[in-house]
Amino acid sequence: MSMKKILTVVFSALLLIGVLAGCGSNATPKADQPAKSALEEIKQRGTIRIGVFSDKPPFGFVDANGKNQGFDVFLAKRFAKDLLGDESKVEFVLVEAASRVEFLQANKVDIIMANFTVTDERKEKVDFANPYMKVALGVVSPSGEPITSVDQLKGKKLIVNKGTTAETYFAKNYPDIELLKYDQNTEAFEALKDKRGAALAHDNTLLFAWAKENSGYTVGISTLGSQDTIAPAVKKGNKELLDWINQELETLGKENYVHKAYEATLKPAYGDTINPEDIVIEGGKLK
Repeated sequence: MSMKKILTVVFSALLLIGVLAGCGSNATPKADQPAKSALEEIKQRGTIRIGVFSDKPPFGFVDANGKNQGFDVFLAKRFAKDLLGDESKVEFVLVEAASRVEFLQANKVDIIMANFTVTDERKEKVDFANPYMKVALGVVSPSGEPITSVDQLKGKKLIVNKGTTAETYFAKNYPDIELLKYDQNTEAFEALKDKRGAALAHDNTLLFAWAKENSGYTVGISTLGSQDTIAPAVKKGNKELLDWINQELETLGKENYVHKAYEATLKPAYGDTINPEDIVIEGGKLK
């Protein structure tokens, strides 16, 4: 064999080895190689991504300094502190009511803590941890033309937010009532102030605080439908993170921490008009 042919064979062999090595470097992990756990991924990343509202005071909002504030935010910071050792290691991801499920499914967040009411329909799409709040629906309207019963809404327009239990409740139980639907809470409340609708339906816990801050409005229907609960949610099947949250809520219950969150964030909005026991759930368990 000539020297030229020998060099050609050697070069071809080296090229083949390089291609195979390259393929190996991009190959997927072997089936028997364990994937990282949910908690390991969060710890390696160094932050926990938690979805919260930007426009739902006193539960989740952005203040004048651009800082996330509110009841859900207060709890989320403690989650970060206990999991990662520092409350600043939480990355707040701003969500709308209608995008909460999508953000979990698309892995944009690890946990949703945006005042997420537990429903059977949502349970099919996400996994809820144990609850930390009680909630029901309410209806707020101008004090001069108060809506005190659902019958008064017939022939009128009712304002709701897309993706909320208020939208689902009225669409199912009162299909004849015309709904004006908005993505953002700020849009919905502006519509009420502009008299585009006769009333606005939302979580009663939100409406009590809003009516207290906005004179001229009253929560004429303070409780509507069943009493529900609010809980953190994770992506369907993320049992490891779900179990951690439940254990965390149980631990926090021993120091009455959810009550501390109430005192720091909700009591300034409610004053003495609300009994915290009607809202707060400690330890993740209803009494």
